[in-house]
Amino acid sequence: MISKKPRLYVLPAFMFFLACWWTVPLCAQSSASREVENVQMLGIGHISTLDTYLSPEEYTGAELRFISQSARLNTGKRFTTYLTHHGSIAMTEDRSGDGSQMSGLYTLNLSRRHDWHLADDRWLLQAGWMGDLNLGFLYDSRNSNNPAQARFSLQLGPSLAAHYHTHLGKAKLNFRYEVSVPLVGIMFSPNYGQSYYEIFSLGHYDHNAVVTTIVSAPSLRQMLTVDFRLWRTTWRVGYLGDYQQAEVNNLKQHFYTHSLLIGFVRHFTITDIIP
Repeated sequence: MISKKPRLYVLPAFMFFLACWWTVPLCAQSSASREVENVQMLGIGHISTLDTYLSPEEYTGAELRFISQSARLNTGKRFTTYLTHHGSIAMTEDRSGDGSQMSGLYTLNLSRRHDWHLADDRWLLQAGWMGDLNLGFLYDSRNSNNPAQARFSLQLGPSLAAHYHTHLGKAKLNFRYEVSVPLVGIMFSPNYGQSYYEIFSLGHYDHNAVVTTIVSAPSLRQMLTVDFRLWRTTWRVGYLGDYQQAEVNNLKQHFYTHSLLIGFVRHFTITDIIP
């Protein structure tokens, strides 16, 4: 029997609160000094998409992505907090070139990692947890009844990173590799054969808030970058691999992205004085 009201509305709020509680300090410390690293990057690359709710065909094309990341390291602490925004838009076509899709996605990532400094600070290893909030859409130009698909998910999982500081002549280089793998989450999905009219106009809930695990939604995001100084600016270039996929409600979807990144890095210090 199809119920009229979702039973899992409370779970997304709980998971988002849990991610924020884990990754963001809730109370400021008196006279706390924080070193902040801010990075702005632009990514251009190739994307492959599949969503069997809209089409059984795989679509490929180009993606443009903007990434903004701020890292806050509290003086005297061994934890680093990261806040990262991903905004992307993509235009894709099927193999015949007769159909096209447009997709857009915003991702808010919160993570907190423990730091280990090794070999006279030449190596920095980090391990911790992350929370992802994803909001987006997928539009298919060939469909008339169901032309679009909404994308919403919350994910929790481990976050790992390795930094290596070295020199090439007089140039100082900072290599960095980051990877995150969601283990558990919740996502929105229509059921097989269910229309958006049934969900939102008639209020027919049919398992549309789906709990996901690494088995039903095996995904991974990795980034390899290098920082260097040029023209009095610290630049960051690298590679992003973002592989998101899921199989829920008898529907399959994937979004595979390979992007080249370029941007710049700024460092500054914030001092909080709380009476």
